[in-house]
Amino acid sequence: MPKILVVDDSSMDRKLAERLLRKIDGWEVETADDGLDAIKKTESFNPTAVVTDLQMPEMNGLQLVQEMKSSHPNVPVIVMTSRGSETIAVEALQSGAASYVPKKQLHRLLIKTVSRVLATAEEQRTLSELMRGLDTISWEFTLNNAPSLLASLVGFLQSEVSRTGLLPESDSFRCGVAFEEALLNAAYHGNLEVSSDLREENPEEFYDLARQRNDLEPYRDRKIRVEVDLNPSGIEYTIQDEGPGFDYSNVPDPTAPENLERPCGRGLMLMKTFMDDVTFNEIGNCVTMIKRSSKTTSSS
Repeated sequence: MPKILVVDDSSMDRKLAERLLRKIDGWEVETADDGLDAIKKTESFNPTAVVTDLQMPEMNGLQLVQEMKSSHPNVPVIVMTSRGSETIAVEALQSGAASYVPKKQLHRLLIKTVSRVLATAEEQRTLSELMRGLDTISWEFTLNNAPSLLASLVGFLQSEVSRTGLLPESDSFRCGVAFEEALLNAAYHGNLEVSSDLREENPEEFYDLARQRNDLEPYRDRKIRVEVDLNPSGIEYTIQDEGPGFDYSNVPDPTAPENLERPCGRGLMLMKTFMDDVTFNEIGNCVTMIKRSSKTTSSS
């Protein structure tokens, strides 16, 4: 049964919102006089959603949104706006409010908006429950060396990994950075055989040569093979190009302070820094990167 907490210091507006919401069978409605009262009642009432005014004493609606996002991130907050509260309403939405309803349109929009937000929240809760039963998600791709295509793959996987919630958002982002660097290494240094020394000496010539080789044999026919496995233990990327490979043991330590300012090795530095394990095959044209989930790390 949905439980909705209405928060407003105006008795008239609070009662209006409460009366409208009680029209829906199965919805339980509680009220609070301001943000501080709402925080107290959240603990006892355990709402499914919160509908709040913005301009209130003690704790305003923006502060309530921020507090709910911190302490009860799965409880969506809908803000009621009025003339003069437009700026704070935008801040509330940017801070995590799920939606808004103008007070002058409560009769027409309040129930529709709350219903839509409740449905979305339920879908997210169901997805979270589903993800807890996830064994493994695997993706396999065979790509050419077009930078736009590689960027699209990075964006796609970043979105999919974030959606599962198996990795913290910060880890998901860092994995995306490391994965992009590995893809670019496979394309530029692997399949197109453009030297990293050239990028250090003349970046413009480096990218010009890469564009030229994208249209020349044998470079243009070489592919990048990508395999990604995601499970509750973490994520594993394997990226293999069809170039001649390189001797990884001869690469200067990219994490050494004296090498941080050099374009050469920057990708490897980010890969080694952001991932838990980075290993190459014998000829150096295939890299495997592993990021363990925080749950796996903490239990080991």
